[in-house]
Amino acid sequence: MARRNKILVPEAREGLDRLKAELMNTATPDQAKYEIAEDKGIPLKHGYNGDLSTRDAGKLGGSIGGQMVKELVRRAQQELQDKK
Repeated sequence: MARRNKILVPEAREGLDRLKAELMNTATPDQAKYEIAEDKGIPLKHGYNGDLSTRDAGKLGGSIGGQMVKELVRRAQQELQDKK
């Protein structure tokens, strides 16, 4: 069964996209995945990617998502520290 990531708060999409672009140092969030793919040697192309292996797709998503989670945790810790 295919897994679909669904944002529980749709209004958060814009903020998550900004964070992704910021962390990946790209102009747009969509551009980030292509740059990461190029760096890792994964043959991601615009349009259809049905021939892309699950392993390669996971490397892309995991890398980007992991960095986003780390940054969100860091910001939350900083905010808690600042409240003291």
